[in-house]
Amino acid sequence: MRSAVLPLALPVSLVFLLAACGHEEATPTSVRPAMVVQPQPSAQAMDSYPGEVRARYEPDLAFRIGGKVSKRLVEEGERVKTNQPLAELDPQDVRLQLEATRAQVAAAEANLSLVRAERDRYKTLMDRQMVSRSQYDNSENLYRAGEARLKQIKAEHEVSSNQAGYAVLRAPQDGVVAKRAVEVGQVVSAGQTVFTLATDGEREVLISLPEHGFGRFKIGQAVSVELWSQPDQRFAGRIRELSPAADPKSRTFAARVAFTGGKVPAELGQSARVFIQADGVIPLSVPLSALSAENGASYVWRVQPDNTLERTPVRIGAFGEKTVPVLEGLTPTDWVVAAGVHVLHEGQQVRPVDRSNRVVNLAAKE
Repeated sequence: MRSAVLPLALPVSLVFLLAACGHEEATPTSVRPAMVVQPQPSAQAMDSYPGEVRARYEPDLAFRIGGKVSKRLVEEGERVKTNQPLAELDPQDVRLQLEATRAQVAAAEANLSLVRAERDRYKTLMDRQMVSRSQYDNSENLYRAGEARLKQIKAEHEVSSNQAGYAVLRAPQDGVVAKRAVEVGQVVSAGQTVFTLATDGEREVLISLPEHGFGRFKIGQAVSVELWSQPDQRFAGRIRELSPAADPKSRTFAARVAFTGGKVPAELGQSARVFIQADGVIPLSVPLSALSAENGASYVWRVQPDNTLERTPVRIGAFGEKTVPVLEGLTPTDWVVAAGVHVLHEGQQVRPVDRSNRVVNLAAKE
């Protein structure tokens, strides 16, 4: 009898077991993280020009007199202070000239004393009616000529004294010697450039603009500057100066870009790159990894405010090294998936994250 009951009990137990399994809750599907980015202005919309950081003021320093350079007291790149001697001329000639004018002053003073005494004597004799009026007038004229001659010689002595001081070239203000153009023993003329001084203070970027399209650049135009030492940061600037004539060798126009965003950590001689916005409508761009294509049509996965995906067709331009310009289909406020797009599907729920794997609240960033 037991053997008859056992076959009947086994199917009943299987029924209860299957029923119990049917009441278990389904395992919830995990939400996939998706790295998202917003479209950025295309790099093709910005023209870039290499440049060099220079001082705002770079005066050329020269001797005010000619002569032979006897001493060079500073080197190129050396920092100097106001009134610091930079170079000296052989002082022998100016010293001899100073001595000559000093002797002429002494002779003129002696002559003035002589004609003064002569005039006084003739005045006494004229009062006694022992000489004529014309003789007295002649002595008076000699005295006045001697007085004028002394003034002239004193002025020449002052010039010679100044020229003796001009034999030493001094820095007009604090700065750095940017260029040296003479050597000891070289004979220079008055006004010939000896040093170029990069003064302390404001810094600018010197760039060369091409001849074609030069008319679209203007003074005061806003630009951005990127320093070679800080490639991930851009500083606001403006075109301060434009050369009216092209360089005869390079056929480019020199331009100076001033920083407008306060103090910038730019040092003399640093390499820089100036970005100037191109004409026309600025296209947006997305990373190459965000783009998909099917049957010759390109599309991206746009994230909706409820974190679901929408397949969005786009019209693209020429591919860049890391990005592709999007001519139609996106706005700057959109968010698109930037990685793993080949495993996504329409309406899929995702968890938006940035490149640092931090959750992005799309609603808060609208």
